[in-house]
Amino acid sequence: MTDNVSLDDLRTAAQADVRDMRGTLDTLDQAQIDLILGKARSHYAWTDKPVGDDLLHRIFDITKMGPTSMNTCPARFVFVRSDAGKDRLSKSLKPANVPKVMGAPVTAIIAYDVDFWTELPRLFPHEDRRPHFEGKPEHAKDTAYRNGTLQGAYFMIAARALGLDVGAISGFDNAVVDAEFFAGTPLKSNFLCNLGYADENALFQRLPRFDFDDVCDII
Repeated sequence: MTDNVSLDDLRTAAQADVRDMRGTLDTLDQAQIDLILGKARSHYAWTDKPVGDDLLHRIFDITKMGPTSMNTCPARFVFVRSDAGKDRLSKSLKPANVPKVMGAPVTAIIAYDVDFWTELPRLFPHEDRRPHFEGKPEHAKDTAYRNGTLQGAYFMIAARALGLDVGAISGFDNAVVDAEFFAGTPLKSNFLCNLGYADENALFQRLPRFDFDDVCDII
């Protein structure tokens, strides 16, 4: 029981919600798919148009709905916007990435919490799954990293869906970011992601991708 509502009632309501949603929209059209993936690009230069707090909240509210195993939700987000925050972050960057970060309206640190499992009574309330992770630090870290990375991908798609451009960055020292932003906590950095409205003049041609038959099998 949850607030005097039975688990069966909650399941019935959830099933009805999905049926209603599917009755409203069967699929995205090609222009919408192009916006989030098909023609979207990683960006390296930015206009000075700001990204407000309300938009960051909306990105997160979409991101958090993406699936993770056992609803673990291990990703944590730090939005670096101030000059002081950017200066701290720049200590970790490879030289070529400094102007990309300093010029972006916001840089998100996509991190993960290795102690995510302590929140499972809240996130997975119908069964205690903490014993799956308690005393198993490597398993907890692998689960946090895998699912936190998934959430980072949801984050990028959510930002694009709301009209923003993104540019993910892995060229930095994770240990420096962790010492600067997460010392004394169970959080670990995964990757960085610039957010804003791109200056397309910095783009080059799209790089090749594999075809289906190159990397896929149907068995």
